[in-house]
Amino acid sequence: MIGRAALFGLALLLSGCTLRPLYAGGATGPVAQALEGVSVAQIPGRAGWLVRTALEDRLGANTVPRYRLEIELDDNITGFGIRADDAVTRERRTLRARYRLVDAAQGTVVLDATAGSDAGIDVVSSEYATVAAEQTALERLAVDIADQIVARVALYASRTPQARAAQ
Repeated sequence: MIGRAALFGLALLLSGCTLRPLYAGGATGPVAQALEGVSVAQIPGRAGWLVRTALEDRLGANTVPRYRLEIELDDNITGFGIRADDAVTRERRTLRARYRLVDAAQGTVVLDATAGSDAGIDVVSSEYATVAAEQTALERLAVDIADQIVARVALYASRTPQARAAQ
């Protein structure tokens, strides 16, 4: 009996919850439609190409861009874990992005934010293996950054009436 009462009480508490799905309506929902209206500006370098490709994969086709996403990346590898012979045994690769969502029609910045991620890399005796690990880390970091940016832009679209109404 106590289990049913607790379950009923929990149901009452959750009924007052204001949570709602971000992507309600699926591909035809307002957030998905707003994301399709985002074009990604060119980003220099290999890291830029990886981030831009990951973003385009997540944003979908933009037939008529309503927004332009401008991104500046900072890619850094720092060595640490120094042995007695001054050799680096561990590296940390950090990828940071400052991005701006610009209204394409007015040229105004509607969202200015940052995203970042890092990865640890073991430095081994094989230089090829270390370089391959650094590249793999960069690929993972680019996906992480793209996911963070898309999530933040989707949140902006869900909370901004003009972003939803423009579709």
